[in-house]
Amino acid sequence: MYYKFSGFTQRLTGAVSSSAYSPQGLRSNIPSESPTIIFATPTKLVSQSNAAVEYMGANKVPDLQRIFQASEEIPVHLKRGVSDRLLYRTTMALTVGGALYCLVALYLAAQPKNK
Repeated sequence: MYYKFSGFTQRLTGAVSSSAYSPQGLRSNIPSESPTIIFATPTKLVSQSNAAVEYMGANKVPDLQRIFQASEEIPVHLKRGVSDRLLYRTTMALTVGGALYCLVALYLAAQPKNK
């Protein structure tokens, strides 16, 4: 037996096979022509261009693997130097500052107002 979802009763109801395979809201016809591309940019095939594709740039993955897989005592989130330390310390300062601000706001909200 076939079932389909009834939009009226919001339950599964018995159905014939043709209506069970054509759910409500879905169109069974597929457009015969593809839509036009609006923002098309000319592309080059790899066979038409040089061996290396220009827009990709240099492969940095081996360098980064060497940096991050080195067995040092430095945590992973600080291994890339000064920029990582600056980002980490800024994040920690904002986190601690936000926590303190929340505590001060809770303290002030808990105090009764004097008339």
